[in-house]
Amino acid sequence: MSDAATAAARFTEYYGRAPAGVWSAPGRVNLIGEHTDYNDGFVFPFAIAERTWVALGDRADRVIRVATSFAPDAVEIHLDDLAPDAVSDWAAYPLGVAWALGEFGGDLSHARGVDLFITSDVPVGAGLSSSAALESAVALALDEHWGLGLDRPTLAKVGQLAENRVVGAPTGILDQSASLLSTLDSAVFLDCRSLDAEVIPLHFAAEGLTLLVIDTKVTHAHATGGYAARRASCEAGAAALGVSSLRDLDVDDLDRAQAVLDDETFRRVRHILTENRRVLDTVRTLHERGPGAIGPLLDASHASMRDDFEITVPEIDLAVATAQANGAVGARMTGGGFGGSAIALLADDLVPAVTRAVRDAFAEADYREPVIFTEQPSDGARRDR
Repeated sequence: MSDAATAAARFTEYYGRAPAGVWSAPGRVNLIGEHTDYNDGFVFPFAIAERTWVALGDRADRVIRVATSFAPDAVEIHLDDLAPDAVSDWAAYPLGVAWALGEFGGDLSHARGVDLFITSDVPVGAGLSSSAALESAVALALDEHWGLGLDRPTLAKVGQLAENRVVGAPTGILDQSASLLSTLDSAVFLDCRSLDAEVIPLHFAAEGLTLLVIDTKVTHAHATGGYAARRASCEAGAAALGVSSLRDLDVDDLDRAQAVLDDETFRRVRHILTENRRVLDTVRTLHERGPGAIGPLLDASHASMRDDFEITVPEIDLAVATAQANGAVGARMTGGGFGGSAIALLADDLVPAVTRAVRDAFAEADYREPVIFTEQPSDGARRDR
């Protein structure tokens, strides 16, 4: 377990002095809207309780040095040497953010160097965006400490640019937006084209509902092929249909798309168009009927990811099917796919039974034992001390 005090203590232990401050940012669960973000579409994520903390201390030179509880050695670089190809491995995330701040107008020419120490309890590889939690915490810390004055939507772009250009993962802006913009008991309805964001109350607890997260322990990496291949298919489909982005199409265009595209590209496009519609329908349903009515939309989203986008794995499909069969309001994979976690929305009193059923199903299938826990929508990035 980590927290702000732990991060500060680890900083002091490592660097021999107290930090100037500690900032944190959460991981996220995407309630619905998968792979729509880089297609300029709609997403609906919320922050989770698990967070990444960044303790920061000033230096007298212009070196930025970063150490962490999950890697043995610190990495350092002069601020003048920051570039997309100058760092690699885990350090690409925090140091990529430092570089990207300059790309979005932050004047780093007179910035003093900093020492950073990072701790986290966001599960890595679980589809809960440990990477965006790290990027967002570092972005908020450096922006405030250096007095850059960038707003949170811009800091989300900073994190995305770092992940795209420095880490090499072609992700959209969903994860960073959730980490930076979320508030308690709410989700962020984000238009990824305009970047207009609306915080929508979820009222899970008030309605007697719990969100169960099922981490299958099948790890994924967005910088590798599957994610990039899906993005390439979407871009190819948009080009073949004569639009700049799949956001310019709607489900009414599916007949034309099927006539123009090969079967695989059509199915990729169909997922995006129907998923955008499902996000809009989910927000409307929450307003009109409450969270207990969104289950069929979650179920349909999973079927689309499984059959049209083909980004689920057998463990994820088993988790979702088992939750559905044992009374969940709705269930789906969450995150970029090819592993990670499933979510299930269910009545509070069903948590023990569904947890047991999923564990039994995994044992029977001879899968690795999943890690299962509950989540409630939490606050976004903040300064903790």
